Amino acid sequence: MKPYATLILLRHGQSVYNKQNLFTGWTDVELSEQGKQEAEQAGEMLKRMALFPDIVFTSWLKRAIHTQQIALAAMAWEHIDVCRSWRLNERHYGAWQQRDKDAVKAEVGETLFLAVRRGWDTPPPPLPENDSRCVTNDPKYAGIDPVLLPRSESLKDTYARVKPYFDSEIVPRLKEGKTVLVSAHGNSLRALVKEIEQLSDDAVVSLDIPTGKPIVYHYDEYLEMIAKMEPD
Repeated sequence: MKPYATLILLRHGQSVYNKQNLFTGWTDVELSEQGKQEAEQAGEMLKRMALFPDIVFTSWLKRAIHTQQIALAAMAWEHIDVCRSWRLNERHYGAWQQRDKDAVKAEVGETLFLAVRRGWDTPPPPLPENDSRCVTNDPKYAGIDPVLLPRSESLKDTYARVKPYFDSEIVPRLKEGKTVLVSAHGNSLRALVKEIEQLSDDAVVSLDIPTGKPIVYHYDEYLEMIAKMEPD
């Protein structure tokens, strides 16, 4: 059955913080060299599968922006429109941002560490309001109501900001029969997969989104999923 619409989810390639085992969150870091290679390989994979997007959605963080740019360049498909939104940003890791994951685990214990990192509704400690890492100090968020900008998020909180954007901006493109690429982050994409696949709060705990590996959903004209592909 030929799909009516297609949704491609792509987590950014490895970042320099991923490589260094640091919590990243909303910290705006570059791709590592491996991450750039992963992005290029993702584009080559999509080209081989003849999955050429009509439009791209991405976050305001450059590791996701650069991933889709590199992937589209590998496809020779750079002419399409790109929509960027902070609502697709990674989960905000609060006071854990920029800290070594192993050091945090040793400090807080494995139970709390796993509840925050893999759980549904446990956030890390929030950043103090006067902390230099707060996004209210970043000029690119100056036009956003400060009440909407997080100082810490659980996956549940991330879902709460990603889902309305998905419903209002991405689903209408699928209803038009488009092929849509979303280049985003591990946790914003976990939130999307939870919605797309109607996963339970418990099931999403074990969900992992690998860097640089497209996840493809095909839909019929009623936006019923007819196939899911995770190409190697």
